[in-house]
Amino acid sequence: MLTVIGAGFPRTGTSSMKAALERLGFGPCHHMFDVGSNPDRARRWAPLAYGDAVPEWDHVFEGFRSAVDWPASFFWRELAARYPEAKVVLTVRDPYAWFASMQTLIANGPARLQAEKLAPEMAGLVESMKITRPLLERMKREGLGSDRPFGEVPDEKDTIAAFERHTATVKESLPPERLLVFDVREGWEPLCRFLGVDVPAGEPFPRLNDSKVMQQSIDRLMQGENIGLPFHPTD
Repeated sequence: MLTVIGAGFPRTGTSSMKAALERLGFGPCHHMFDVGSNPDRARRWAPLAYGDAVPEWDHVFEGFRSAVDWPASFFWRELAARYPEAKVVLTVRDPYAWFASMQTLIANGPARLQAEKLAPEMAGLVESMKITRPLLERMKREGLGSDRPFGEVPDEKDTIAAFERHTATVKESLPPERLLVFDVREGWEPLCRFLGVDVPAGEPFPRLNDSKVMQQSIDRLMQGENIGLPFHPTD
């Protein structure tokens, strides 16, 4: 059963949130990395590419106590209804910085995976991407308002507008006692206060998956190195 639901778009500090929630005892935390690295888990999400599918959420999130990033955050409204006791964290950042990060993600992730020769060790990742591609297309179309081909960067103006609409909709839809609007740069205090747990003494808030590290990690994955997921600054 989920106890924390992330409602933020990808590239809003979701990898840092995953690490933070797991450190605070709300793990394992579901993230797109868990889908990309596990074809079986990807298959659990596949039916949701089509709007008429009836999800078995307990099966989708079996073994997890929290969830952040797409695909989970795309379904934040449904998850909030399914798990009424769960708290919701909307991760946010400057919209223009977010769009620049999304550009980097798309250019160095899906686009490269389609264009370049991949090492045999990446077979599982490629299989997961094939399975989830229809869902990724749906999330891109409905979440970002873009019909551009898979792996192509959407229009900046329209995408930022979609980001801001999403933020406003989440804020308007949930009571303040259930929702935390959170920038990961704020650190432990607001998150721990919201979740009712102690701040980890002497530990900095996790800072994972910045754009430079992501590019370096993908370079190594393309060469067949098994570096693990998510991409980590110390890898």
